Amino acid sequence: MEWVGNLRKMKTKSPIVSSESVDYSLEGANGLEPIKSLELNDLVGREISIVFQNAIHCTVTGKAIKKAYGDGMSYNAWLNAPSAVESVLRPELSRIHEGIALRDFEWEQAHHNQPHCVYVSQTSGFKVGVTRATNRPYRWHDQGAVGAIVIANVPYRQLAGELEVLLKSIMIDKTNFRKMLQCVEPDLEELTEWRERCFDSLGEDYESFFDEDSAPLAFHYPVVSYPEKIKSIRLDKIPSIQGKLVGIKGQYFIFEDGTALNIRNHAGYSIRLEA
Repeated sequence: MEWVGNLRKMKTKSPIVSSESVDYSLEGANGLEPIKSLELNDLVGREISIVFQNAIHCTVTGKAIKKAYGDGMSYNAWLNAPSAVESVLRPELSRIHEGIALRDFEWEQAHHNQPHCVYVSQTSGFKVGVTRATNRPYRWHDQGAVGAIVIANVPYRQLAGELEVLLKSIMIDKTNFRKMLQCVEPDLEELTEWRERCFDSLGEDYESFFDEDSAPLAFHYPVVSYPEKIKSIRLDKIPSIQGKLVGIKGQYFIFEDGTALNIRNHAGYSIRLEA
């Protein structure tokens, strides 16, 4: 089996049976032309090789670049592309609900002036986050979350960011990727308790947005074994990788020797994968 193309972030699907693993597919393009995706779950437990073809193509323009920024963009695209607007990383900065675009009016209307949710997810620990309502549960899969619960539903991104900023006073908004890539058991009771703490912290000013009914969710990943120690690797430094793929979690390939490759961080990289 061989797959050749410029990488994009992996896509996921929720299993029909909640106790089964999240389904992963490898996505890619030739330049900007999408190519057939590769189902990945069946590769877990098998020997694979990944070879960097010494080429990176901007995920916005398709042009060859020497270094990628953001999700595989050229430096110029990163400075100007709608999808790299600063309110992606800092939702509280968005002003599109006021009719003011930070970069691109139509893109921000379609992506940020839309219903969002504020949530607690369990990755390496418990963290607060924000995502567009239609991006559930995929955002949690991308994080490698083993559990998640919605705290609040709001009509636009800036308000979600406002709540997130307030909740950073009682909990983190970052994930330790090494701990996330180890075995973490979902704790749905603790997630529910965190929601109550968040309600208490936010107070009555935001009570009309609280979600008191959504049940906590648990997620399982296609991992056959968890290495004791994890070391992140990059194709820039190790252009040829061979080994047994023992798991996929978040946006990472996990290998038997404890190395882990972040696929999303290599968006735009041209590779050949063989199994």
